[in-house]
Amino acid sequence: MDQTQIDPAKAWLEQLLKLGGISSNVVPSEVEEACWLTIEDTSLTPEQIAKLIGANGEGLDAMQYLINTILNLGKEEGARTAYTVELNGYRSRRYQELRALAENTATQVRQTGIELEIKSLSSVERRLIHNILKDSEDIETYSQGTEPDRRLVIKMKS
Repeated sequence: MDQTQIDPAKAWLEQLLKLGGISSNVVPSEVEEACWLTIEDTSLTPEQIAKLIGANGEGLDAMQYLINTILNLGKEEGARTAYTVELNGYRSRRYQELRALAENTATQVRQTGIELEIKSLSSVERRLIHNILKDSEDIETYSQGTEPDRRLVIKMKS
């Protein structure tokens, strides 16, 4: 990750926060080949943190969707940068929860041979589970349905 990818993302997110009446710095870092943009929470109230994260991370998801769409607009697929917006450790905690959910569900599928659906996941969370299980030799994942009732399915490979 180089500064030409990090600096515009940091500036864009700080400007978005400022427009929303929130003054906070954004600290960029590289995590698993993605640019993580962590909103510093030291000057934020618990209410501001809750509003920014939103119900089930919807606020973070919205900011992340916007920054990925806007900053990658017109770029070839190989030149795009994956940005993750983090606040108060929410993404890290949720990632661990999703990893455990993916592994437990895959174990159940292996034991029973029956495919299982996971409901109530955002598109970001479905993509994470797809990535967590993508290298499995015996398990595959796919999404079915349409928003807002899109579900992730885990099943044995054919």
